[in-house]
Amino acid sequence: MLFRPVRDGNPFEVTVERLATAIRLGAVTDRLPPERELAAMLGVSRMTLRDALGALADAGFVTSRRGRGGGTFVRHRPPPEDDAETVARSMGESLTHALDYRRIIEPGAAALAASCADVQGLRGYLADISAAPDDAARRRADSRFHLAIASVTGNAPLIAAVADVQARLSGLLELIPVLRSNIAHSDAQHAEIVAAIGRGDGAAAERHMREHCDATAALLRGFLR
Repeated sequence: MLFRPVRDGNPFEVTVERLATAIRLGAVTDRLPPERELAAMLGVSRMTLRDALGALADAGFVTSRRGRGGGTFVRHRPPPEDDAETVARSMGESLTHALDYRRIIEPGAAALAASCADVQGLRGYLADISAAPDDAARRRADSRFHLAIASVTGNAPLIAAVADVQARLSGLLELIPVLRSNIAHSDAQHAEIVAAIGRGDGAAAERHMREHCDATAALLRGFLR
């Protein structure tokens, strides 16, 4: 069931989620199925699967071996008391609630921003993300970008809501691995959101933000569940 075909969401993030979850749950403890077979099981291209496996290798979950008897093997199963999992467990159902809350609040903020945003200002926040010197700085710049979208609406309750959900999730986002393969996709999603806001297309801004929230949620579920 963990390797069922990917139907919804971005194929890369969902594939990472499925594979990381399988490893964390012990459904795969040694060698993963061959690449062609696994791609068919997940219903994704072999390129998408390779990107996902590369991200998991960067995060220390798998390793590849060449030659006879080679393939992709489980390398690391996070200990049950690692910091990220401890924080997630302490949140209980509030983690799911926070992800659901974000999926409602932030797309709505993006839609409203399309009617009043200073897109040049938002592009400056994108530049800050790209120029971040390390992973921690990138996380902080990312949060500022999301808060900036809410801020340009001038809607105080909405700004407070986005700040609240960012605060709820920031600790967990800082603890999961930064996947190099995901950075380009995240940057592209940010750019799509800003472009939609800039042309006043609230529906597109809302859709792109929801896809972005879903992608982040998929990674959190994969690494923490």
